[in-house]
Amino acid sequence: MTSQEVRLCGLLLREHFGEVVEKVGTTLLRGGTQNLRSILQETGVSLDLVKKSLCVLVQHGTCVFSPGRKGRGSPSEYRASCHLILRILRYPRYIYTAKTLYGDTGELIVEEMLQRGRVTMSNIVKTVADRLTQTMEEGHSMEYKEVCSAFSKLVETHFLQRCPRTASKAAADSEEAPASTEPPAPESFADCYTVPQVTLVGRGKRQLEDAKEQSVAKKTHGDEGIYWQVNFERFHLHFRDQAIISAVANKLDQTSSEIIRTMLRMSEVTTPPAAASTKPLSANEIFRSLPAGYNIPRQVLDQYLSLLVDDPMEFVSKAGESGGGMYVLTSIQTVSLSPHFGRFGSRSARIFRLLLKKKHLEQKQVEDFAMIPAKEAKDMLYTLLSQNLVQLQEIPKTPDFAPSRTFYLYTVNQLSTARMLLQNCYKTVANLIHRRLFETSNSKRLLEKSQRIEAILASLQAGGAEPEQLTEVEEMITAPEKQQLDSLRLHINKLDSAENQVDETIFLLESYIHATASSSS
Repeated sequence: MTSQEVRLCGLLLREHFGEVVEKVGTTLLRGGTQNLRSILQETGVSLDLVKKSLCVLVQHGTCVFSPGRKGRGSPSEYRASCHLILRILRYPRYIYTAKTLYGDTGELIVEEMLQRGRVTMSNIVKTVADRLTQTMEEGHSMEYKEVCSAFSKLVETHFLQRCPRTASKAAADSEEAPASTEPPAPESFADCYTVPQVTLVGRGKRQLEDAKEQSVAKKTHGDEGIYWQVNFERFHLHFRDQAIISAVANKLDQTSSEIIRTMLRMSEVTTPPAAASTKPLSANEIFRSLPAGYNIPRQVLDQYLSLLVDDPMEFVSKAGESGGGMYVLTSIQTVSLSPHFGRFGSRSARIFRLLLKKKHLEQKQVEDFAMIPAKEAKDMLYTLLSQNLVQLQEIPKTPDFAPSRTFYLYTVNQLSTARMLLQNCYKTVANLIHRRLFETSNSKRLLEKSQRIEAILASLQAGGAEPEQLTEVEEMITAPEKQQLDSLRLHINKLDSAENQVDETIFLLESYIHATASSSS
C-alpha cells in the first residue's frame, strides 16, 4: 500500500461518508489491524463517533472485524482494505452497466445497494418501486413483482449475492485464536445465489401516500435476516470481457470481436474468474454458439480463428486438432498494457512498442528498426529511461565491466512499468477529486441557493402554481449567477468525465498486474 493509494482512499471516504469516517479509515489503512482502543488513541475522536464510523465501514464492506489474536476475552480487531475502498471510484460504472443490461429498474437496484451497502430484498424492492413511481405520471405506479423480477435476474447472473453469515458468538469466544482472520467468501455458501420466497404484493407509493401509511405497523415478508450485496468481482469480469471485445474490434473487425464474445460467453461457466486462460473450446462448439444474426460459413469461421491465432496480440491460441480444432482465449491476462505517450510523442510510443516486441535492443538497433535519426532516438531513449518506462541492462564481455567491452541493451519490464503507471493514475484521480471538491467548496453558497430555488419550483409545480409565480421564483437567480453556475457545472462534468476515463485505465492496469502475478505464482 502506497501513500498515493492511502490519499485517494481518504478522499473517497471523505466525499461519500464525511471527515470522521475518513479519519478512522485512513488510521486503519496506515496502522493495519487495530482494536477499538488503538483507533481511539490514534484518531482522537469520541468513542460514539468511532463506533458509528466503524459501523459505516463494515456496512459497506470496506472494513472487516475478527476476534482478537490473543484468544478468549481479547477485544475485536478491525482491518480496512485499500482495494475495497477504491471500488467506490467505480460506483458510476457499476450503475451504468446495470442500466445497460437491465434498464432503469436494474440501475436503481444497484444504486440503492451501493448507497446502503447491505440490505434485504424486500427493503430494496419497496424503495426502488417507490422511486420509480415518483417518476411516473399521476395514476400510474410500479408493481413490486416487476422489481422482484429484475432483482432475481441480477442474482441469476451473479451481479448480486447474499452476504456471508458472520461467525457465531461461541466461535468468536473460543479460547484459541482463529486460524484465519479472513472473512468467509460469499461463494462458500450453497445458497449464495438463491432468491428467497418473498411475500410482497402491491405497488410503489408516492411521498404523500407513504406519509399517510407511516403509522401502519411493519409487516414481515419472509426474508428477515437475509442481506444482499453487490458482487463486484462479477462486474469486473464483465468489464474485462468488454475490454477484450473492444480491443479485438479495434485491432481487427466486428466479426472477430463477435467470435471472441461467443468464446467468452461459452467459458463463463467453465472457467474460473481468476484464470489466465479459458478452457479449450472446439471450433464446432463455437460455430454452433454463434448468434443467429451472424450467418458466418464454417470455412470463414476457420479463417477468422486462424487469423486470431496468428495475430501478434495473441488473442487466441490453438490447443489441439480434435473437434475441428481446439482454441483457447489467452489474452485474459494481456488484455491491454497501453501506457499513454501523449507527453512523449508518437515516436517514443513507437520505440516502446518496438522494445515490447523485440525484448532487448541496443541503441543502434533501436535507431535502425524504428527508422529514427540517431540523435532523436538517443534523446527519446534517455527520456523514457529517466521516467522508468524502459530499463538499461548491462551485459559485460569481461569481468571488469569496461564500457568498451560491455553491451548496453534497452528493455521493458512490463510488470514494474504497469505498477508505476498505476501509481501515477492513483495520483491523477486524487488530484481530480481534490480539484472538484475545491471548486465545489468555493461556490458552496451559490450551489445551495440554486438547490433551494429548484426545491421551491418543484413544490410550486406539484401544487399547480401559476406561470407568473414560477417566473418570479426563477428570477431570484441573476444572470451573472446563472452564467457562473453553468461554467461551474461544465467544469465539474469535465472533471467527472476525466475521473471515469482514468478509472478505466486503472482497471486495465490492475487486471494486468493481478493476472500476471497469479500466473507467475
